[in-house]
Formats: sequence, C-alpha cells, structure tokens
Amino acid sequence: MSKLSSSFYTTVQRNFDNAAALTDHPKGLLAQIRECNAVYQMRFPVKIGNTYEVIEAYRVQHSQHRQPTKGGIRYSAMVDQEEVMALASLMTFKCAIVDVPFGGAKGGIKISPRKYSVDELQKITRRYTVELIKKGFIGPSVDVPAPDYGTGEREMAWILDTYQTFSRGEIDAVGCVTGKPVSQNGIRGRTEATGRGVYYGLREACSHEDDMKEIGLTKGIAGKRIVVQGFGNVGTYSASISQDEGDAIIVGIAEWNVTLYNPDGIDIAKLIKYKKKKGSILGFPGAKALKDKDEWVSIDCDILIPAALENQITSKNARKIKAKIIAEAANGPITAGGEAILNKKGLMILPDMYLNAGGVTVSYFEWLKNLSHMRFGRMEKRFNQNTYANIIGTVEKLTEKSISAKEKRLITRGADEIDLVRSGLEETMVMAYKNIRDIKKRRRKITDLRTAAFISALDKVANDYIAMGVFP
Repeated sequence: MSKLSSSFYTTVQRNFDNAAALTDHPKGLLAQIRECNAVYQMRFPVKIGNTYEVIEAYRVQHSQHRQPTKGGIRYSAMVDQEEVMALASLMTFKCAIVDVPFGGAKGGIKISPRKYSVDELQKITRRYTVELIKKGFIGPSVDVPAPDYGTGEREMAWILDTYQTFSRGEIDAVGCVTGKPVSQNGIRGRTEATGRGVYYGLREACSHEDDMKEIGLTKGIAGKRIVVQGFGNVGTYSASISQDEGDAIIVGIAEWNVTLYNPDGIDIAKLIKYKKKKGSILGFPGAKALKDKDEWVSIDCDILIPAALENQITSKNARKIKAKIIAEAANGPITAGGEAILNKKGLMILPDMYLNAGGVTVSYFEWLKNLSHMRFGRMEKRFNQNTYANIIGTVEKLTEKSISAKEKRLITRGADEIDLVRSGLEETMVMAYKNIRDIKKRRRKITDLRTAAFISALDKVANDYIAMGVFP
C-alpha cells in the first residue's frame, strides 16, 4: 500500500470523524456508515504479447443503504486497496449530498494505460468485468460502474458488451454501467458533466455577496482569475465552461509536464485544439511555461481548481497558495495537513464530495434513461414547441406586433436531452450547495464547508438506515 493512498484514506476517515462528533446519531450507526461493507480484491492473468501478466484489481462497495451502489473505475499504476476504499467512501457521501439514490462504490485496476495497446486494454477490461460478474459485483440493480481517471466511454462500452454477453434476456442490462457512448445507450452531456458541475458549484458559491466579502472577493464569477491544475476531462470542461459561460479569466493551466501562465488569460478553446494536435499542452504559444512546473500553487489568482489526483496540496506547499477559493474538482486533492493551513488562512474550500458530484448526477440520469428505455425529451419536445409557438402567435395577433424569426425559434424550441440534463444538473448543484451552506450558517461549531457537507451526507444516510429498521 502506498503512503499516498494511506494518507488519502486516513484523511477521509478523519474528516468523517470530525463531522460525526457534531451529530447526535448513535455510535453503532456511525460505525456502520464509516466502514466499507464489501471489498473485492482480485488477481487475474491476461495474455500481453507473448507472455501472461497477472493484473491486480479491486471493487469496493462502501454502503448498501441504497442500491445499486455506484462508482467509477480508475486505471492507474498507483491504485491500491485503501485508495479505492477512500474513493468508495466519498461516493456514498457524494450521492447523499446531491440526493442521488445510490450507495457508494469504486473500482480500480493497477495498470498504467499508456503501457498497453488498445487490444490489450480491451482484454484487461473484459476480464475484469467477468470477475465482477462471477462475484455479483456488477448489475443495474446491484452495482453500476462508470468512468474515472484513466477510463472513458470506450472502456464502458467494453464493460457493457461483456455484461450483455453473460446476461442474455435481461431487459435492463444496458443499465449495468454508465458513461457509455451515446450510440450505446449513453446520455448527452455525460462527458462534460463533472466539469459543468464544478462550474455550477463555483457560480453558486460566488453568488453570495456576504460570503465573498468575508474572503475579500466581489460577488459573481465573472472576471475571477482561475488556475486549473490538471487538463484532462474534468479540468478541460471546468476551464472552458467557466470561461465561455461565466466570463472567468483562466490565467494558469498545469499539467504533469508543464505549467502555463498568462495574466491576461489563456484562450481555452485554442489550447484544447493545440493539445488535440500535439498530444500535450507543452509549447502552447498563447502562454509562457513556468520554470518550475510545480509552482502552479503560487500563481496569483482568485480561484484554484485542482482537477487531477489526490494529495496535490499538502503541508509542504499550502502556504504558497494565493487563491481565496479552492475548488476541489478532483477527489481528495488536499491532505489533512494542507487543509489545516488553508483553514487558518481563512480560505473557502469547496469540498470534492460536493463539487465534483456532477458526474454521478448525470450518471443517475443515464441510469434512469436506461431503465425507462426512452430518450429524455422524446415525448414532450414537439408538444412544448407547438404550444409555445401558439402562445407567441396569439400574443402577436393581440398586440399586432411581431418578433424576428430568430427570436421566435429561440423562444419556441422544445428541450432536447442535453438541455434537460444540464437543467437537472444545475438544479442539483444549486440546491445541494444551499443545503450545505445552510448547515454551516445554522451551527456555530461548523467553520468550514467540508464539515457541513459531511453532516449533510451523514444525516441523509443515517435516516436511510433508520428507515430500513436496521437501527432504532
């Protein structure tokens, strides 16, 4: 087990204990919620080239207070059991915070995807899926995986195909995994979901004038200088949506091999095109590269978005941070030691278990779509469009005034699936933040949003257990 994952798991447990101490729930109930219910550690052989390689992998179900359990699968050479346990724990609390009716789970395969061909990755993914099927750790009503670090639509399509091969006749089989390609029963808006959720959460946090005044910022996200650490799926969408829809200024982008800086702002659309062409952001002409790539922490900005892996902000670099808001787009990017320093500095930390819940929220929408066997908006779009057109026509007739064809199209259009997904995600992130903020404001002993978020989750999970009759 690596020191990094051990520290991550310890941090999650410590944060849980801090919040649990502020509740009135029975100790036995808290002990049940705290621990992982089921841990499946596996080893299986896969033929790689001319030899067989034994692959180490995991699936952890943290809590079955709601079923199915839900959580992504990550491919990383750093994966170990405690890391997966920590991530599964966060999934339980994350789902509770945003009122998604899943228990928490997580999976991991200890490989570096860059070292394998597409065919080899497919072999590993399909064999992992078979192992999950054999032990009953996957199914639309049991445990539903999703993408995570190192995985995406492609891997989810392989999982779906493998599951369907072993479950002929199961009508809801496509709901066994989310994050699938749209052509394979996925949902529009899933790829951008976590990054868009980060934007909605940030926008909501910045909308409270008294909170912003407390940390020395003005209300609103427009004009805020942002640094994003990690330019993968989550970091890319967090940056692009914050810039395009929020009018924020992205002054820094950090990757594993370089940190780019431009005080006047980096054009994210151009950077995305550059990365697609070159395979890296290194050498991008629209910004300068810092001499020390790890100095992303010290860039002068208003908001810092760590969107890579856990344990990126520690007691060793936390004092360098100049941002007023840390938005945890990644899971566990701040260690306990780092957080203690940031809290003393009076920074606002938007916790991962809330801020990156966009992915599981839209996964929930995809799962519902799979169970209903119908695309969102299919039944009502044309009806709504015709109704709005009739209303506009009636108003024009009564007022003897007309609007342009462009304005008419904008007003009368019915909602597509992507519109409904974004609307549902926005509502979820806004209401979840209001709940967390209200808890923090009501209870004097709570001084940070992370503890408030944990209490929000704990109360909901505890109430579920009590309703089940497990605890009086």
